[in-house]
Amino acid sequence: MQGLGPDGKPTGQKATYTGASQWDAKPGAAPHQMTLTREEQDILDGKEGEEKAKLMKIVVAYGNAFGAEKLVALGGAPHSNMYVGTEYMRSMIAMFDECAEAGLKAYAPYTVNPRPYDLYNVNNNVEDMEQIYEGYKLQRELDWVHARLGAPDLNFRSCACYLDEIGNAPEPGTYVAWAESSAVNFGNSALGIRTNRNGAGMDLLSAILGKAPLFGLMTDDGRRAKWLVEVKTTNEPDWGAVGTGIGTKVVEDVPYITGLEKYFEGGKVTADNLHLLKAMGSATAASGAVGLYHVEGVTPDAREKGRDLLVEGYQTYVIDDAEQARIIKTFPNLWPEKDADPTAAFIGCPHNSYFEIVKYGRLITEALDKAGKKEAAIPIYMFCVNPVKRRLVADEGELSSKMTQAGVRVTNMCAVSYAGMKGVAERTRGITNSAKTRTYSNFRYLPDDILVEAIVMGKIPS
Repeated sequence: MQGLGPDGKPTGQKATYTGASQWDAKPGAAPHQMTLTREEQDILDGKEGEEKAKLMKIVVAYGNAFGAEKLVALGGAPHSNMYVGTEYMRSMIAMFDECAEAGLKAYAPYTVNPRPYDLYNVNNNVEDMEQIYEGYKLQRELDWVHARLGAPDLNFRSCACYLDEIGNAPEPGTYVAWAESSAVNFGNSALGIRTNRNGAGMDLLSAILGKAPLFGLMTDDGRRAKWLVEVKTTNEPDWGAVGTGIGTKVVEDVPYITGLEKYFEGGKVTADNLHLLKAMGSATAASGAVGLYHVEGVTPDAREKGRDLLVEGYQTYVIDDAEQARIIKTFPNLWPEKDADPTAAFIGCPHNSYFEIVKYGRLITEALDKAGKKEAAIPIYMFCVNPVKRRLVADEGELSSKMTQAGVRVTNMCAVSYAGMKGVAERTRGITNSAKTRTYSNFRYLPDDILVEAIVMGKIPS
């Protein structure tokens, strides 16, 4: 993936997808060797067992590849995006099964991304079930590995592990080794934790060792911003569009974003507004490879250091009304039948917070009431973790009942996995308000108000 400069031309930046920019890379340098403590060297030498030695060898090689200074002890709790039991994961699942058989565990109970399917609420048809049983043959083995290594039960699987109902939200400055692009993005930015954008497997390797290489977004220098992004829209921005524009522009560099503080009362990220950063951040991570952004006056690093986070010679990107409109116009219509009507709506990628599921439930049911209808024109899939669903039923029973009658199916599966399942793109004309889902599928992106109208009427307004 190539980055674009302010003039729209390629900058020469290529994403490494780790959160460690190639900005200062020096080709041809001698292989790097980081310093290990005596304890770490003993693990590498096999003194704590063959399994831990194998894990340490991989983690050290990973750190050396990115010029890590040393390994650091991890705190908080891990988050893993090893969630699909597909054939290409066989060797990795087998490796962690060996660890589990040897009695190894993560240094703390950890969270995991949602399962890629839901046989009860969504995939309860022959076509989907056939794809699941053919495509996810190792799902049972993977889930059993997680259970033994320290993950909680399946009810707590979520890409939004930082929600109150899940509770994986370490204190600012805590070193962790998370995977899942949107969780890493939110954690580094809104929580102020320190993690690189790890690939599947590296999360659990580090979790079992309790250590991770110190480089990239875990360092002070790696968290400095190379871009100043000025949001100057007349009204509240389209958060998904803004995130898409930023990700496309900066690729994996760190942006310092201004103009958003007024949407966070007192500069605080709360349960009632975190969805704004979740929508924007996940889009930066999907359209680019952003693992950290700073929002002036809002996110922890920016509140502490302000514009001192900007490096000398930073670049500037302005998102005004015209630029926001331009970004949205770049979203292609990938439906095989371009002018056909939508057949399903998808809300919640990353997983909906409680605030969001109540918000969208009310928007949909109130729009139906206004139109004199009880049921939406198309099915609506609402993605959230099970504790959020249970809270909705307990606290908003009447709304929950109306949502069910309207055709809302609440599920704890992964939206992107469903969108990418074989055959779904051909038989589903999906609409979504998630810029992340749009990036990874052929579903069409619509702002909230237009999405709700399309849900009620079964047509996308002109």
